[in-house]
Amino acid sequence: MKTYKIALIPGDGIGRDMTAAAWSVLQKAAGNRGFMLDGTEFPWSCAFYKETGTMMPADGIATLRGFDAILLGAVGWPAEVPDAVSLHGLLLPIRKNFVQYANIRPHRLLPGVQGPLKASAFDILCIRENTEGEYSGAGGRIHQGTSDEVAVETSIFTRKGVERILRFAFEQARTRRGKLASVTKSNAQKHSMVFWDEITRQLAQDYPDVEVTSYHIDAMAARMVMAPETLDVVVASNLFGDILTDLGAAIQGGLGFAASANINPERSAPSMFEPVHGSAPDIAHLGIANPIATVWSGAMMLEHLGEQDAANAVMAAIEATTASGIGTVPGKDRTEAITTALLAAI
Repeated sequence: MKTYKIALIPGDGIGRDMTAAAWSVLQKAAGNRGFMLDGTEFPWSCAFYKETGTMMPADGIATLRGFDAILLGAVGWPAEVPDAVSLHGLLLPIRKNFVQYANIRPHRLLPGVQGPLKASAFDILCIRENTEGEYSGAGGRIHQGTSDEVAVETSIFTRKGVERILRFAFEQARTRRGKLASVTKSNAQKHSMVFWDEITRQLAQDYPDVEVTSYHIDAMAARMVMAPETLDVVVASNLFGDILTDLGAAIQGGLGFAASANINPERSAPSMFEPVHGSAPDIAHLGIANPIATVWSGAMMLEHLGEQDAANAVMAAIEATTASGIGTVPGKDRTEAITTALLAAI
């Protein structure tokens, strides 16, 4: 029987319950279709940081490299560990070391879910550059704590990095409705964003079958609210993509439905799959968090592993569950009840 080695990092807060719920659904889907998921759990989290002084061990990246994929719950506990520490100590190193430069986030309404917009027939795939740009970590602070303090944050955009994420987005558009929206702020950021726009125009010549439109980030935010049904694939830099996909989560009914994949398209290292929501420490002990975002992320993992039938089965179970009215309203159903419905649908 074919077996895939999966690294499980439940993380903090609701991440632990969400990972457990998703893992049970994925295991059942795998068993029904004749393959196995062999999971190894790692305790790397803010609690781990408080015990050891690091978010993961020095050999953490080397350890993860031997897995076929990574399923991450949620990381962060700002009351205990600053977000800048937890993010730069675990999530970003994994994305960068494993060259997971394509962050994929789907946004559409599931059956039975009521979004905040009048529009309901939208299906947006956001592609976010995931390893450089505004989150490169280049910069510093001097004269800290004085009136002369200076903070510098430098965005890094390379031709290689911009071109590869744009090509990835063009290819995704080809498999969907053939429309690509490229998002920048080139009227204000005259170096990095003009650079991005120029490369977009250059690559468009290689994809005559894809309709390309360039938007400024503010105009795109408005369009996602006013006319989301006009959008197909949206591609943006690290920061802009991060912001737009939280807006995408809002219009699809909330963060409890927002899934994501951190993909290494060349498959030279494992890819990582995680919900967009955070660890939500305020509700971590209540048992009411919605596992659907993590389960959907797991379906994306199965698809990446080549198990399309199992991925389809998981998505069908999600849709059957929400269509029955379970898991559609934040806080209405307990995590256990939603998980039970998903397993029954599988």
